[in-house]
Amino acid sequence: MMKNILTASALLFTAALVAGCNTASPEVAGLQKIRVITADQVDWTHLNPKRGDLAPKAGTLWGDRNGNEPTGFLLKPPSDFESPPHIHNISYRGVVIEGVIHNDDPNAAEMWMPAGSFWTQPKGHVHITAAEGSDSLAYIEIEEGPYLVLPEEDHFDTDERPVNVDETNIVWLNPSDMTWINQSGAQVAFLWGDTEGLNGTFIKLPAGFEGTIKSSGSTFRTVLVKGGIKYENNDLLPGSGIEAFGPTALDVETDNETVLYVRTDARYNIVTDE
Repeated sequence: MMKNILTASALLFTAALVAGCNTASPEVAGLQKIRVITADQVDWTHLNPKRGDLAPKAGTLWGDRNGNEPTGFLLKPPSDFESPPHIHNISYRGVVIEGVIHNDDPNAAEMWMPAGSFWTQPKGHVHITAAEGSDSLAYIEIEEGPYLVLPEEDHFDTDERPVNVDETNIVWLNPSDMTWINQSGAQVAFLWGDTEGLNGTFIKLPAGFEGTIKSSGSTFRTVLVKGGIKYENNDLLPGSGIEAFGPTALDVETDNETVLYVRTDARYNIVTDE
């Protein structure tokens, strides 16, 4: 079976996920160990312990949201959740994985973001977060901790401004000069960061994709947003993720169209089986 090697010249590929994982794949010669975690393997705790069961639950995937390091965690709101107005001491990014979520100024009209949507919340800005129904799930990412929930009277302003991007407004790139996208059937959407440094993107893999994702970065983290991938003996569903350190090669397959959120600091290749 012939391999078709596809190279992205300007895009860096990492993803956000996983630390303290329960499962790990065998080491590949010359590559670092790769860890896999699923949403049902995380340790769920209350995001705001002071509110107990009224607060969303959080499951750390990588890092430590109570420390001072970059961290990624899953957020699971209670049924028909609506927070009181509040602020955070740090900024964060969010990706909707299941259900619908609203995050905005307390006086803003509701904008329910479905799975595949992306938002940012600047530190110090008063806002509310709400979820409709009982099955919402999101991925939250911070660059430093600890992650704290503080009262609205502690608000302060920064140069940052919030971003809310509905799934239907995600801009998928398929330019003719990036032949790796056209040939593999994959698409990319830039979300944040610098293409010559740390950044976050969505990667969309078509149904029936079979191939290898290679990264030469110092870290590789990815969380599954939609669809599913087969990796080694794992059938990964939304909310699951993969973390690796150093050069990485992941042999993956998809049955359905699949979206991954990725965070990286290095260029990557996709090798498709033909």
